[in-house]
Amino acid sequence: MNFLFLASFGQVASYVGYVLLAVLLLLVMITVHELGHYLTGKMLGFGIDEFAVGFGPKIFSKKKKDGEVFSIRALPLGGFCAFSGEDEDSKDPKAFNNRKPWQRLIVLVSGALMNYLFALLIICVMFGAYGKNALVTYKVNDLPLGYDSQNSFISRDVILKANGKNVYITSDLMSAIEGKEAGETVDFKIMRQGKVMDLTVKLREHTNFKNLEDITLLYDALGVYYQTDETNGEMIDGGLYATGVKLGFFRTIGASVEYSIKLAGTVFIVLGQLLTGKLGLSSMGGTVTTIAVTAQAISFGFRNLLNIGAFIGVNLAVFNLLPIPALDGSRVIFTLIEWVRGKPISRKVEGIIHTVGLVLLVLFAVFIDLQRCF
Repeated sequence: MNFLFLASFGQVASYVGYVLLAVLLLLVMITVHELGHYLTGKMLGFGIDEFAVGFGPKIFSKKKKDGEVFSIRALPLGGFCAFSGEDEDSKDPKAFNNRKPWQRLIVLVSGALMNYLFALLIICVMFGAYGKNALVTYKVNDLPLGYDSQNSFISRDVILKANGKNVYITSDLMSAIEGKEAGETVDFKIMRQGKVMDLTVKLREHTNFKNLEDITLLYDALGVYYQTDETNGEMIDGGLYATGVKLGFFRTIGASVEYSIKLAGTVFIVLGQLLTGKLGLSSMGGTVTTIAVTAQAISFGFRNLLNIGAFIGVNLAVFNLLPIPALDGSRVIFTLIEWVRGKPISRKVEGIIHTVGLVLLVLFAVFIDLQRCF
């Protein structure tokens, strides 16, 4: 009984540890974003009221001689860089809205740029230490009549390319073979038992994927193994897993850049599928879901910590530049309009739009977290 209690306690403690790591990872990514705004703002002579790590009540605060405040706050799920006169009219020449439009644009996009560069650094470290991301087959179904090992995968094949395109993640593979019918062939470059070789695979099913969640159709087409839960029919054991392939220094840098672009592309693909209805809200998650998924990924090892960190960094970079009120992308739009018109839209109106947008974003995040629970 005591042994069972200790085992359960250990599992709970481990999960709590992963959750804390997930929260810390999100906090680091948000702080990096705000640091981008802060550094460019300082270089261009913007007035800065406060740089805060976290939200909520202050637990530490230090005021510099120039009036700038650095603070650490109680809720480690955010942060901000508050510029002087950001949402109001001011006579201070250092106030945000009194700076030239091109200067404001640099400051606004620098947060996303910092997120992307930090994510790229993480990817370079990950690829250097573990090798570039690739997919490896877990198990393969028995070969049916008309198929042999010369045109089919076997267990432990590492998929490097499909149709001449590099394969890093599952969406790359789906994109490379999209629209083909059963019986058609696809050229792959794989690593089998340590040797790189070409493989022409005859597809067993069509590949007209509806969305990124149509993973079982991909497995059926390639003939890789997956197991389903007989009680509800859901897949519980996938046939493709991530692995790493070591490269030289310069190829690692090139692969890292390409992978970061792939991650950004995946974000746009998912957004497009959400807007067109191919993906439902059930596939989304708010802050709580993000932390839970991140904690689960981290539990599989340090490589996964780096991988999810890179994804979060690229995701923040892309998402923050979308023209949604309260986000940097929306402020970029307002600044461009001012630059073209020669005068700004009412600061009061703009401030209201950003405030309402922020409230709606928070409510939406809470809503999608709650609907996933129920």
